[in-house]
Amino acid sequence: MSQTWHGHNTAWGRLLAVLSAALLLLTVPMADTSSAHGSTINPASRNYGCWKRWGGDFQNPAMATQDPMCWQAWRADPNAMWNWNGLYRENVAHNHQGVIPNGQLCSGGRTASGRYNAMDAVGAWTATRIPSSSNFTVQVHDAARHGATYYRVYVTKQGFNPLTEPLGWDDLELVRQTGAYAPGAGTPSTEPQLNGVTVSIDVSAPGRTGRHMVYTIWQAAHMDQSYYLCSDVIFG
Repeated sequence: MSQTWHGHNTAWGRLLAVLSAALLLLTVPMADTSSAHGSTINPASRNYGCWKRWGGDFQNPAMATQDPMCWQAWRADPNAMWNWNGLYRENVAHNHQGVIPNGQLCSGGRTASGRYNAMDAVGAWTATRIPSSSNFTVQVHDAARHGATYYRVYVTKQGFNPLTEPLGWDDLELVRQTGAYAPGAGTPSTEPQLNGVTVSIDVSAPGRTGRHMVYTIWQAAHMDQSYYLCSDVIFG
């Protein structure tokens, strides 16, 4: 009788251990690897920057004062940062302005059932300082080695104020459109969290000073996916 009870007790203990391990896995935030595609990493897109700065400490209340726009984004939907590389729409057919309304450019027109809506929020997002608007480089990380039909890089016009105004198409100037990139083209990353390749795009947007936004559209090559990437910068 005691041996039977001991066997049941051991089996129950093992079941509890398995259930505890499964519960632990459910509480650990993880990126969705199925959407491991890419984003602008320099100047950092809003969602990549928030993940880069706070992914290891996203519950720190200091974020509310040190990085308030990231704070509101993490509160709105943490998956927008865990899936920083998945901000795209399908089947746009290159009609970007016809599909993405003004005020929704940074969320890709509220793509992914609104996951990235907080990227459209107006305010003092952490910005990358760029010495000169005349010549700088935009780096897009292609984690899945999609390649590109093209990249389009826009910069906001002088006079636009991203601290107080939502981004619209009329606020942007197209400063560079590239040709095609074959799948896998780019420089392999040395950062283990990135894994893929990085494409560097030289651009020029003379006459800009102060706060601006760089808006990058990446049209993936081997499938109809369009990525919409907002980066905050300070020129000068």
